[in-house]
Amino acid sequence: MTDTTAPVIAQERRIVTSIPGPKSVALQERRAASVAAGVSSALPVFADRAHGAIVVDVDGNQFIDLGSGIGVMTIGHTDEAVVAAAQAQLEQITHAMFTITPYESYVRVAELLAAHTPGTFAKKSVLLNSGAEAVENAVKIARHHTGRQGVAVLDHAYHGRTNLTMAMTYKAMPYKTGFGPLAPAVYHVPGSYPFRDGLTGAEAAARTISHLEKQIGVNDLACVVAEPIQGEGGFVVSAEGYLAALQEWCTANGVVFVADEIQSGMARTGRYYASEHFGVEPDLVLSAKGIAGGLPIAAVTGRAEIMDAPHPGGLGGTFAGNPVAAAAAIAVFGEIERRDLLAEGPRIEGVLKPALLELQAKHPVIGDVRGIGAMLAIELVEPGTTTPNTTAVPKITSYAAQNGVLLLSAGTYGNVIRFLPSLAISDELLREALGVLDEALASL
Repeated sequence: MTDTTAPVIAQERRIVTSIPGPKSVALQERRAASVAAGVSSALPVFADRAHGAIVVDVDGNQFIDLGSGIGVMTIGHTDEAVVAAAQAQLEQITHAMFTITPYESYVRVAELLAAHTPGTFAKKSVLLNSGAEAVENAVKIARHHTGRQGVAVLDHAYHGRTNLTMAMTYKAMPYKTGFGPLAPAVYHVPGSYPFRDGLTGAEAAARTISHLEKQIGVNDLACVVAEPIQGEGGFVVSAEGYLAALQEWCTANGVVFVADEIQSGMARTGRYYASEHFGVEPDLVLSAKGIAGGLPIAAVTGRAEIMDAPHPGGLGGTFAGNPVAAAAAIAVFGEIERRDLLAEGPRIEGVLKPALLELQAKHPVIGDVRGIGAMLAIELVEPGTTTPNTTAVPKITSYAAQNGVLLLSAGTYGNVIRFLPSLAISDELLREALGVLDEALASL
């Protein structure tokens, strides 16, 4: 009998070839011949396997992963409980369209979402495939519930690449340039960006609300969609009181307040959902990325009366809430509770944030350090100014990759490095990665 047990991946950084190695170079040649050029990659290596906080490429190099697949592998790569749950489900049934023959795991995921999203009111969910699909369905639900059309989003937001979500995303290049016409009735309004606008939460909220009332008008506004911590926009954390004031205005005016927690949710910040840090209880909460340990599933969860507004048959999709992905999501919720993973975000912040502040004092190119839990970022500037430093980031991420650390960029201006380690990463790996980052900053 053949032993199919995967070899253990030591949780250590190890570079054994040039970066990229020969096998990655060969795969890149095949990729160039067969994969559309519009599908770009941030790093020149091809992944082969992964576990915990380590990714191994096809050449055997081991990287400390500080990106986690853009926040997907929150509880760690190939988590044993998630793998076991998916394997067990694969032996039972791989697909049963819920809108034809329902199954229990879909219901269980909805129950878990109702229990763990902010708010004690009655909630219901619809399961979907991706974050962008969750955003689109939240807009559909809000429009049906309110009878209004307008959708307001905040400057620097990222909500996806589909036609509607492209219109909602702030940054044109590369997400929507040349792909128009974009969906109508989407309005961009200023949010809160303390490092750049210097406004208090109350001042920023007053500015946002003024735009909502004067540019759109309450009578045509179905929803306001906001990321509690902006993701692709640069991990922008709004000023204290901003989100609460915005939600209060929405509630008073019958506007659905939607929290896009696709990147910030599922225990990444030390709470199940980042909204909890800001004292808000969104009408609708969007989940994806980290919810199923790497399998594709997403959700819209919210007030039962809002979720029930669309008519039967108005929501759903062929693969939406796939049973294998649903089984994995149930396992993720179980692992967060069993391993007390809500404590890991603050632990990681306790290691990363002080070290990043020390690097800021040492390297004046770092203009701001921000974030919560295992969702932190540094914004790079021309020293002594707030002018975005757009050339430093690719140099740093390239240096880090050459030395076994995977870093991701972000930000409207391309001048932010974000840290999204899995909750499984050790303090030792974090400190080792920070040493490489220090070297990269010094190399500038």
